[in-house]
Amino acid sequence: MQKVQAKLKILFLCTGNSCRSQMAEGWCRHLKGDIIDAYSAGIETHGLNPCAVKVMAEVGVDISNHHSKLLAELESIEFDYVITVCGHAHESCPFFPGNAKVVHAGFDDPPKLAEAAATEEDKLNCYRRVRDEIKKYVVSLPQLLK
Repeated sequence: MQKVQAKLKILFLCTGNSCRSQMAEGWCRHLKGDIIDAYSAGIETHGLNPCAVKVMAEVGVDISNHHSKLLAELESIEFDYVITVCGHAHESCPFFPGNAKVVHAGFDDPPKLAEAAATEEDKLNCYRRVRDEIKKYVVSLPQLLK
């Protein structure tokens, strides 16, 4: 009888759980859902960023039903890995009970990048760039974590 391998439980943690961590969770569920249970949360909640929803939808990943969550909402889950996707979350990362390994994978903040954008398309291009960088990272999971 073959032993069933349990899915890895990965939390993507960001400051406000509005953009980068949401995109990472969406990509992970879309690309690695057969081997990874993906979650996202924030140190604070800033609401789901509509531009993040829009650029993810462009590539066939629907995160429109996600909501911005505080870390406390997921405290009953024993994570294998906590991946911080922004510097603030990495510096503020709380202690995780159990064997969760904290890994940092920083990505630029799309809203900050988009502040200087002259047009709506330029603004969305900032989000697209980070979306694609996060996808590239997620594709390398879980091997990158071993």
